[in-house]
Amino acid sequence: MIPRKELIFQIVLHLLVFLFYSYDRRHPEIDIYEITFFISYILAGVVITYYLMPKFLYQKKHWKFFGSVLLVIVGVILLEELVLEQIFFPGTKRAQAFPGVYYALFEVVPVIAILCGFKFGWDALQKQKLIDELQGAMQESELQFLRSQINPHFLFNNLNNLYSYALESSPKTPEIILELSGVLRYMLYECKEKYVPLKKELEQLGNFIKLYRLQIEDRGKVQFRVDQIKSGFKVAPLILIVFIENAFKHSQSGQSSNIEIDINVSQKGNQLQFECNNNFEPNTNLDSVANGIGLKNVKKRLNLLYPGRHKLQVKEGDNQFSVVLTMELEKA
Repeated sequence: MIPRKELIFQIVLHLLVFLFYSYDRRHPEIDIYEITFFISYILAGVVITYYLMPKFLYQKKHWKFFGSVLLVIVGVILLEELVLEQIFFPGTKRAQAFPGVYYALFEVVPVIAILCGFKFGWDALQKQKLIDELQGAMQESELQFLRSQINPHFLFNNLNNLYSYALESSPKTPEIILELSGVLRYMLYECKEKYVPLKKELEQLGNFIKLYRLQIEDRGKVQFRVDQIKSGFKVAPLILIVFIENAFKHSQSGQSSNIEIDINVSQKGNQLQFECNNNFEPNTNLDSVANGIGLKNVKKRLNLLYPGRHKLQVKEGDNQFSVVLTMELEKA
C-alpha cells in the first residue's frame, strides 16, 4: 500500500510530466493515443520503481536490476510498435515501419527515467529523514550519557568532603547537607529538559558555589558576579557547573591557603559570556587541569548542543587556570 503523501506526490508530478509530454503548440488538444502511450510508460515505471528497485537495486543486485529494466523497456517498445500503433494508426506508414532502435529508445527511455526518478527521489528523502531521526536519537542518548556522568562525579566529591566534616563534628555539616540536597534535587529532577531557564540555572549555580565556599572556609576568596541577565532565555543545564567544580577541585588540591576563584557571568543580546579564573598548586598526582575528564565531557556536550554557536578558550599556566566561554542562548 502506497502511503497517502507519496501517492499525492507521484500523481502531481506524473500530471506535470504528461503535460510536457503531450503539449504541442500546433496541436494543443490532448489525443487519446497520447494518454494511452503515457499510461504504458506509467505502468513500466511502476514495475521498475515498486518491484525492481526494492528487489534488486536496493539489495545491491545491480546487474539483475539493469537487465530487468532493459527487458521492461524492450517490452514497452514492442507494445507500442506491435499493438498500440496498429490500433491508433492502422494502415499508415507509422504503423508499418519500425523507426529504429535508437529512435525508439530516445522516445521511451527519457520519459520512463523521469517517472522512475520521482520514486528514487522520494525514497532518498525518506532515507535522509530516517538518518536524521537516528542521528537525533543517538545525539540525545550521548547527551543523556554525558549528563549522567556529572551527578555521580559531583556526589562522590561532596560526600567525601561531607564525611571529613562529619568526622570533625563540624557545625557546618547540617548546612552542607541542606545545600547539597538542594543542588542534587535540581540535578535529578529539574534539569531533565534539553534547555532550562537561564535565571534558574544561574540561581542553582549560586547555590553550588555556596556549597563549595563552605568547604574553603577562610583559606581563600571566592567571587561570583552576575551582570545584565535578561528573562526569556534558556541554556543547556549543567554546562557551567563543570567549570566551577573544576576550579574548586584544583584550587583546593595541594593548596591550603590563598585560594582565589573569580567567576563572572554576563549577557549581551542572546550571547552569554562566562569567565572563570582560579589559581592552583601543581600536583603530580592529578591530571592536567585542562585535560580532566569533566572538561572533556563538557566539550563534547557543547559540540552537540551548540555546534558552531559557541567559543571556548581554556588556558593554563603560571599556576593560573582560565576558562572563557561564549555561547548563543536559546529563546524561551
